[in-house]
Amino acid sequence: MALPKQRHTTERRDRARRELEMKPTKTQECKKCGAPVISHRACPKCGDYRGRTILRKTAPKLAKGKKKA
Repeated sequence: MALPKQRHTTERRDRARRELEMKPTKTQECKKCGAPVISHRACPKCGDYRGRTILRKTAPKLAKGKKKA
């Protein structure tokens, strides 16, 4: 089996690992409700996109036979 002639330096190793590092998603503030929103997507809280309501938010439906406490 082949073996490397020299070790990679720690700087080279860390530079390669830095490329795999996860970066936080960049968000903007919704102009209508102020919730954090990923750009070019509708607001998950109010459903607004570029000044128009795209998604209508409704209350979750309860399952049959279960009462809300």
